[in-house]
Amino acid sequence: MTVDTVFLLDVDNTLLDGDSIVSDMHAHFISEFGISAAQRYWDIFDQLRIELGYVDYLGALQRFRLEVDQGSIEERRLLTVSSFFIDFPFADRLYPRALEVIEYLGRFGQTVLLTDGDVVLQPHKLQRSGLWDAVEGRALVYVHKEQSLHAVEFRYPARQYVMVDDKLRILAAMKTIWRERLTTVFVRQGHYAQDPAQLAAQPDADVTVERIGELADLSVSHLLGLPIQKPHITPETL
Repeated sequence: MTVDTVFLLDVDNTLLDGDSIVSDMHAHFISEFGISAAQRYWDIFDQLRIELGYVDYLGALQRFRLEVDQGSIEERRLLTVSSFFIDFPFADRLYPRALEVIEYLGRFGQTVLLTDGDVVLQPHKLQRSGLWDAVEGRALVYVHKEQSLHAVEFRYPARQYVMVDDKLRILAAMKTIWRERLTTVFVRQGHYAQDPAQLAAQPDADVTVERIGELADLSVSHLLGLPIQKPHITPETL
C-alpha cells in the first residue's frame, strides 16, 4: 500500500557514531596485536572497502587471518577480536536524540533504515543498537543504496521520500533519480560530512542540519519542502 511519506534514514555517522566505533575497534586491535599488526588490519579494511563499496569488519578480519601464523598467540587472539566486534555495545554509540528523531518522524510517515553494508554485521549492528526495534524491523541493507531505489520503492512505495544521510554524494545521486519526489537532508556529522573536497564536489542538499537531533525540532513541512507559515509547527497543527 502506497503511503504519503517515507523517511529513509542512513545509519553510520547519521544515527550511529561510526567514527567512534572505528576508533574503539582500532584501539582494541592495537591492545591485542600491537601497532604494526593493527595497521595491517586497517590497510586490509580500507582495501576491502574500495573493492566492495562498503565497510566489512569481519571480511577484513578473515583476510587478516590468512597472514597470521598458525598456532601463534596472534591466531588465538583473533577469536577475542571477533567477539569484540560481534558483542560491541552499539547502543552506546547512538547519537544524542537519534531514537527521538525516529519517533518524531514516525508520527508523520513510515520510518525506514536504509544503509550500505554486509549482510552479517550490519543487521546485527542495527539490532544491538536498538535501531531495528525503533523502526519495527523496517530496514534495508544494500551494497550501494543509491543504486537500489527500485527495490526501496517496491518494498516501501510512497508519494514522497525524505532521505537523511551524512554523504552529499549519495543524496545527490538519489535526487537525480527521484527528483521532486525526494527531499534530501544532509547531516553534517562524521569525517565524510567534514571533507572539503566532498562538500565542494556536490550540490547542496535541500535541508542541512549540524546534528541528527535537530530534526526533532524542525517542522515536517520544512522537511517536505512545503510552505512554512511559522518557524515551528506543533504536531497538533499538522
